[in-house]
Amino acid sequence: MSEGRMSKAPGAGDTVLRLEAVERRYGDLVVLTAADLSIERGRTIALLGPSGSGKSSLLHIAGLLERPSGGEVHIKGRATSGLSDAARTALRRDALGFVYQAHHLLPEFTALGNVALPQLIAGKPRAEAEAEAARLLTSLGLGERLTHQPGQLSGGEQQRAAIARALANAPDLLLADEPTGNLDPSTSGKVFDALLEMVRARGLAALIATHDHDLARKMDRVVTIVDRQLVESSPDDLAA
Repeated sequence: MSEGRMSKAPGAGDTVLRLEAVERRYGDLVVLTAADLSIERGRTIALLGPSGSGKSSLLHIAGLLERPSGGEVHIKGRATSGLSDAARTALRRDALGFVYQAHHLLPEFTALGNVALPQLIAGKPRAEAEAEAARLLTSLGLGERLTHQPGQLSGGEQQRAAIARALANAPDLLLADEPTGNLDPSTSGKVFDALLEMVRARGLAALIATHDHDLARKMDRVVTIVDRQLVESSPDDLAA
Protein backbone atom coordinates (compact mmCIF):
# COMPACT_ATOMS: atom_id res chain seq x y z
CA MET A 1 0.00 0.00 0.00
CA SER A 2 1.30 3.43 -0.89
CA GLU A 3 1.41 5.68 2.15
CA GLY A 4 1.30 9.34 2.96
CA ARG A 5 1.28 10.37 6.61
CA MET A 6 1.38 7.30 8.81
CA SER A 7 -0.04 7.41 12.31
CA LYS A 8 2.23 6.23 15.07
CA ALA A 9 1.11 2.66 15.58
CA PRO A 10 0.79 0.81 18.86
CA GLY A 11 2.75 -2.40 19.32
CA ALA A 12 2.28 -5.34 17.01
CA GLY A 13 0.21 -7.11 19.66
CA ASP A 14 -2.40 -4.37 19.32
CA THR A 15 -3.04 -5.13 15.65
CA VAL A 16 -6.63 -6.28 15.31
CA LEU A 17 -6.89 -6.66 11.52
CA ARG A 18 -4.13 -7.34 9.02
CA LEU A 19 -4.77 -7.87 5.32
CA GLU A 20 -1.81 -9.43 3.55
CA ALA A 21 -1.65 -9.30 -0.29
CA VAL A 22 -5.43 -9.70 -0.49
CA GLU A 23 -6.97 -10.13 -3.92
CA ARG A 24 -10.63 -10.35 -4.94
CA ARG A 25 -11.81 -11.49 -8.34
CA TYR A 26 -15.31 -12.16 -9.65
CA GLY A 27 -14.64 -14.24 -12.73
CA ASP A 28 -12.56 -12.05 -15.03
CA LEU A 29 -13.31 -8.91 -13.04
CA VAL A 30 -10.45 -7.99 -10.68
CA VAL A 31 -11.68 -5.77 -7.83
CA LEU A 32 -8.69 -5.79 -5.45
CA THR A 33 -5.07 -6.75 -5.92
CA ALA A 34 -2.12 -6.89 -3.52
CA ALA A 35 -4.12 -5.16 -0.76
CA ASP A 36 -2.12 -4.73 2.46
CA LEU A 37 -3.64 -3.05 5.49
CA SER A 38 -3.22 -3.13 9.26
CA ILE A 39 -5.49 -1.58 11.87
CA GLU A 40 -4.48 -1.25 15.50
CA ARG A 41 -6.67 -1.09 18.54
CA GLY A 42 -7.93 2.43 19.15
CA ARG A 43 -7.38 3.62 15.56
CA THR A 44 -9.98 4.62 12.96
CA ILE A 45 -9.54 4.37 9.20
CA ALA A 46 -11.73 5.99 6.54
CA LEU A 47 -12.11 3.84 3.42
CA LEU A 48 -12.75 5.93 0.32
CA GLY A 49 -13.36 5.15 -3.34
CA PRO A 50 -16.00 5.67 -6.02
CA SER A 51 -19.02 3.39 -6.31
CA GLY A 52 -17.96 0.01 -7.65
CA SER A 53 -14.33 0.44 -6.58
CA GLY A 54 -14.43 -2.47 -4.15
CA LYS A 55 -15.09 -0.85 -0.76
CA SER A 56 -17.88 -3.27 0.15
CA SER A 57 -15.84 -6.23 -1.09
CA LEU A 58 -12.94 -5.18 1.11
CA LEU A 59 -15.22 -4.84 4.14
CA HIS A 60 -16.82 -8.22 3.46
CA ILE A 61 -13.39 -9.84 3.24
CA ALA A 62 -12.19 -8.11 6.40
CA GLY A 63 -15.39 -9.17 8.14
CA LEU A 64 -15.04 -12.82 7.05
CA LEU A 65 -18.26 -12.62 5.05
CA GLU A 66 -16.36 -13.40 1.83
CA ARG A 67 -13.16 -15.32 1.26
CA PRO A 68 -10.46 -13.50 -0.70
CA SER A 69 -9.34 -14.89 -4.07
CA GLY A 70 -5.77 -14.65 -2.80
CA GLY A 71 -3.82 -13.45 0.20
CA GLU A 72 -4.57 -13.75 3.89
CA VAL A 73 -6.79 -12.08 6.47
CA HIS A 74 -5.51 -12.05 10.05
CA ILE A 75 -7.87 -11.25 12.93
CA LYS A 76 -6.11 -10.60 16.25
CA GLY A 77 -3.03 -12.36 14.90
CA ARG A 78 -4.95 -15.41 13.70
CA ALA A 79 -4.84 -16.41 10.03
CA THR A 80 -8.36 -17.15 8.83
CA SER A 81 -7.97 -18.77 5.39
CA GLY A 82 -7.82 -22.28 6.84
CA LEU A 83 -10.70 -21.88 9.26
CA SER A 84 -13.93 -23.78 8.84
CA ASP A 85 -17.14 -21.88 8.23
CA ALA A 86 -18.18 -22.56 11.84
CA ALA A 87 -14.89 -21.18 13.18
CA ARG A 88 -15.18 -18.10 10.95
CA THR A 89 -18.73 -17.53 12.23
CA ALA A 90 -17.57 -17.79 15.85
CA LEU A 91 -14.68 -15.39 15.25
CA ARG A 92 -17.00 -12.97 13.48
CA ARG A 93 -19.45 -13.12 16.41
CA ASP A 94 -16.81 -12.66 19.09
CA ALA A 95 -14.41 -10.13 17.50
CA LEU A 96 -16.31 -8.14 14.87
CA GLY A 97 -19.15 -5.63 14.79
CA PHE A 98 -20.95 -4.45 11.64
CA VAL A 99 -22.89 -1.30 10.78
CA TYR A 100 -24.47 -0.94 7.36
CA GLN A 101 -26.06 1.91 5.41
CA ALA A 102 -29.46 0.34 6.07
CA HIS A 103 -30.00 -0.30 9.76
CA HIS A 104 -31.41 -3.86 9.35
CA LEU A 105 -33.18 -3.68 12.71
CA LEU A 106 -35.80 -6.36 13.29
CA PRO A 107 -39.14 -4.54 13.07
CA GLU A 108 -40.96 -6.75 15.59
CA PHE A 109 -38.40 -6.09 18.35
CA THR A 110 -37.96 -2.96 20.43
CA ALA A 111 -34.70 -1.01 20.34
CA LEU A 112 -33.75 -2.79 23.57
CA GLY A 113 -34.64 -6.17 22.09
CA ASN A 114 -32.63 -5.55 18.92
CA VAL A 115 -29.50 -4.71 20.91
CA ALA A 116 -29.98 -7.54 23.41
CA LEU A 117 -30.50 -10.17 20.69
CA PRO A 118 -26.86 -10.70 19.58
CA GLN A 119 -25.85 -11.02 23.21
CA LEU A 120 -28.52 -13.65 23.82
CA ILE A 121 -27.33 -15.55 20.75
CA ALA A 122 -23.81 -15.45 22.21
CA GLY A 123 -25.12 -17.03 25.41
CA LYS A 124 -25.38 -14.07 27.78
CA PRO A 125 -28.22 -14.26 30.36
CA ARG A 126 -31.21 -12.14 29.43
CA ALA A 127 -30.95 -9.78 32.42
CA GLU A 128 -27.30 -9.03 31.63
CA ALA A 129 -27.99 -8.65 27.90
CA GLU A 130 -30.84 -6.22 28.47
CA ALA A 131 -28.83 -4.22 31.02
CA GLU A 132 -25.95 -3.83 28.56
CA ALA A 133 -28.39 -2.98 25.75
CA ALA A 134 -29.96 -0.27 27.90
CA ARG A 135 -26.54 1.13 28.80
CA LEU A 136 -25.41 1.28 25.17
CA LEU A 137 -28.63 2.84 23.92
CA THR A 138 -28.59 5.40 26.73
CA SER A 139 -24.98 6.29 25.88
CA LEU A 140 -26.14 6.99 22.33
CA GLY A 141 -28.99 9.25 23.45
CA LEU A 142 -31.79 6.68 23.22
CA GLY A 143 -32.46 6.17 26.91
CA GLU A 144 -36.08 7.25 26.50
CA ARG A 145 -36.64 5.13 23.38
CA LEU A 146 -35.77 1.67 24.72
CA THR A 147 -39.27 0.24 24.30
CA HIS A 148 -39.88 1.78 20.87
CA GLN A 149 -39.89 -0.41 17.77
CA PRO A 150 -37.83 0.67 14.72
CA GLY A 151 -40.90 2.05 12.97
CA GLN A 152 -41.38 4.46 15.88
CA LEU A 153 -37.83 5.81 15.63
CA SER A 154 -36.43 8.47 13.32
CA GLY A 155 -33.78 7.53 10.75
CA GLY A 156 -31.01 8.85 12.97
CA GLU A 157 -32.39 6.99 15.98
CA GLN A 158 -32.62 3.77 14.02
CA GLN A 159 -28.98 4.06 12.99
CA ARG A 160 -27.91 4.81 16.57
CA ALA A 161 -29.70 1.62 17.63
CA ALA A 162 -27.86 -0.25 14.87
CA ILE A 163 -24.55 1.12 16.20
CA ALA A 164 -25.47 -0.04 19.71
CA ARG A 165 -26.28 -3.49 18.35
CA ALA A 166 -22.90 -3.66 16.57
CA LEU A 167 -21.15 -2.88 19.85
CA ALA A 168 -23.27 -5.17 22.01
CA ASN A 169 -20.83 -8.09 22.09
CA ALA A 170 -17.81 -5.84 22.78
CA PRO A 171 -16.05 -6.43 19.43
CA ASP A 172 -12.39 -5.69 18.82
CA LEU A 173 -13.03 -4.37 15.31
CA LEU A 174 -15.94 -2.33 13.95
CA LEU A 175 -16.62 -2.45 10.22
CA ALA A 176 -19.06 0.11 8.81
CA ASP A 177 -20.28 0.48 5.22
CA GLU A 178 -21.57 4.02 4.56
CA PRO A 179 -23.20 4.02 8.03
CA THR A 180 -24.79 7.46 7.59
CA GLY A 181 -25.40 7.31 3.83
CA ASN A 182 -29.19 7.27 4.20
CA LEU A 183 -29.33 10.26 6.56
CA ASP A 184 -29.61 13.98 5.88
CA PRO A 185 -26.34 15.96 6.35
CA SER A 186 -27.23 17.36 9.78
CA THR A 187 -28.33 14.01 11.20
CA SER A 188 -25.42 12.26 9.48
CA GLY A 189 -22.83 14.37 11.29
CA LYS A 190 -24.44 13.81 14.68
CA VAL A 191 -24.74 10.06 14.24
CA PHE A 192 -21.19 9.80 12.91
CA ASP A 193 -19.82 11.77 15.86
CA ALA A 194 -21.69 9.45 18.22
CA LEU A 195 -20.20 6.44 16.41
CA LEU A 196 -16.64 7.77 16.67
CA GLU A 197 -17.11 8.71 20.31
CA MET A 198 -18.22 5.17 21.18
CA VAL A 199 -15.41 3.59 19.14
CA ARG A 200 -12.75 5.71 20.82
CA ALA A 201 -14.20 5.34 24.30
CA ARG A 202 -14.03 1.56 23.93
CA GLY A 203 -10.60 1.51 22.28
CA LEU A 204 -11.83 -0.34 19.19
CA ALA A 205 -10.25 -0.55 15.78
CA ALA A 206 -12.62 0.74 13.09
CA LEU A 207 -12.67 0.60 9.29
CA ILE A 208 -15.42 2.84 7.97
CA ALA A 209 -16.34 3.22 4.30
CA THR A 210 -17.72 6.65 3.44
CA HIS A 211 -17.95 8.97 0.46
CA ASP A 212 -18.13 12.04 2.70
CA HIS A 213 -14.76 13.80 3.03
CA ASP A 214 -15.99 15.87 5.98
CA LEU A 215 -16.57 12.65 7.90
CA ALA A 216 -13.35 11.05 6.70
CA ARG A 217 -11.33 14.00 8.00
CA LYS A 218 -12.49 13.15 11.51
CA MET A 219 -10.69 9.80 11.42
CA ASP A 220 -7.06 8.93 12.12
CA ARG A 221 -6.13 7.59 8.70
CA VAL A 222 -7.52 7.60 5.16
CA VAL A 223 -7.18 4.75 2.67
CA THR A 224 -8.51 5.06 -0.88
CA ILE A 225 -9.04 2.30 -3.43
CA VAL A 226 -7.34 3.48 -6.62
CA ASP A 227 -7.06 1.15 -9.63
CA ARG A 228 -7.77 -1.90 -7.44
CA GLN A 229 -5.05 -1.01 -4.92
CA LEU A 230 -5.01 0.70 -1.52
CA VAL A 231 -3.39 4.11 -1.28
CA GLU A 232 -3.00 5.90 2.05
CA SER A 233 -3.11 9.68 2.46
CA SER A 234 -3.52 12.24 5.21
CA PRO A 235 -7.02 13.21 6.38
CA ASP A 236 -5.78 16.81 6.31
CA ASP A 237 -5.26 16.57 2.54
CA LEU A 238 -8.88 15.76 1.70
CA ALA A 239 -10.74 18.39 -0.22
CA ALA A 240 -13.79 19.88 1.46
